[in-house]
Amino acid sequence: MSENFDVVFKSGTIVSHAGEALADIGVSNGQIRAIGTIDASRAGKTVDVRGLHVLPGVIDTQVHFREPGMEHKEDLETGSRAAVLGGVTAVFEMPNTSPPTTTPEALAAKVAAGTNRMHCDFAFFVGATRENAAELCHLERLPGAAGVKIFAGSSTGDLLVEDDETLTQVFSTLRRRCSIHSELESRLRERLDLRRVGDPTSHYEWRDVTAALKSTERLLRLARATGARIHILHVSTGEEMELLSHNKDVATVEVTPQHLTFAAPEDYERLGTKVQQNPPIRDRAHQALLWWGLEQGVVDILGSDHAPHTLEEKSATYPATPSGMPGVQTLVPVMLDHVNKGRLSLARFVDLTSAAAQRLFGTICKGRIAVGYDADFTVVDLKAERVIEDDWVGSKTGWTPFAGRKVQGWPIGTVIRGHLAMWEGDLGEAQGQPVRFGEGFPGGLPG
Repeated sequence: MSENFDVVFKSGTIVSHAGEALADIGVSNGQIRAIGTIDASRAGKTVDVRGLHVLPGVIDTQVHFREPGMEHKEDLETGSRAAVLGGVTAVFEMPNTSPPTTTPEALAAKVAAGTNRMHCDFAFFVGATRENAAELCHLERLPGAAGVKIFAGSSTGDLLVEDDETLTQVFSTLRRRCSIHSELESRLRERLDLRRVGDPTSHYEWRDVTAALKSTERLLRLARATGARIHILHVSTGEEMELLSHNKDVATVEVTPQHLTFAAPEDYERLGTKVQQNPPIRDRAHQALLWWGLEQGVVDILGSDHAPHTLEEKSATYPATPSGMPGVQTLVPVMLDHVNKGRLSLARFVDLTSAAAQRLFGTICKGRIAVGYDADFTVVDLKAERVIEDDWVGSKTGWTPFAGRKVQGWPIGTVIRGHLAMWEGDLGEAQGQPVRFGEGFPGGLPG
């Protein structure tokens, strides 16, 4: 076929279903229309990606952008700015805002607030509660909904579903995969006295392995009883990884760059409450088993769990400090550094950050470099060495626990539907749109 293109990305190393190969990509109307050798005369605009790797657009399926209600920490514009500066083309945002995303009106308001204001494409999780459990089968299918999120253990915000009766009702109602923060709330309450004032290392003693493991065991049991499909977020323990390896027919698995990189107690001693999060950073023995799960294919997806707080909030005395850290902007460079160190292949990184979102959540026309798909690319220089610094951070918080870390592998460009959302650190015009989904919709998309 002979056709002209709005833009052609020339001479990059394309990572696609065919593997890695030098090729051009022709884009028209925001879609990939050709991959191969393309005459530059057929391009309205040419972007030279010689010497760079063009990856399918990275999708971060777990971020907290704090809007509405906590805009002093982050908002949809600043969080998405951080995303594209880090090479992320789309995000799935969590419901623990104020008010929480638990109604059709709250979801629609977020979609409206993000459209053409966010720098990346987006979807929003709906929070499960006792009050909306019967309505979730409708809520999860609304435009812009990434699915349903359950907080089985309390974290940041007011959403908590901890009783078997409500969990069973939710699981019985849903058609799509349900994402879950898995910690046993009753055990967390029993162990509150283990927290030592001024000692953030007590955080992982309080929120221990048993709290995570017992919760995940219960969720698997209820999922099997109801026929639900569940997605366990930010797995932090080796015991859970082993358990989940025997239950892949029911559950999918997320890990975060920080659980794969930071370790207790040394990083608590170095960074204090900056590495305080839920579930907590654990020791090297658990981290080794997380890497085992990633290497063996038990892990399905990487998510940043971007959960920003101000430095003032983080500077209070533990335990009067919030859990969570920025992460959407550092996901790509931190994990590419692991690629360069031989911890995982580039193909595995691509699978965990783009194809997985399509496989787990049913994204339409995202997750691959293929004709007919959205022209979403994360363009990276695998040879570039940089030091991550706070002044690079686009988040409203202005800090990262990875500050001072030297990495090899850096995001050069973020391309969303053919538009340069970021190129060499410069932002383009915000043109964010809702991600579309087909998974869980009998007969196709919701009307």
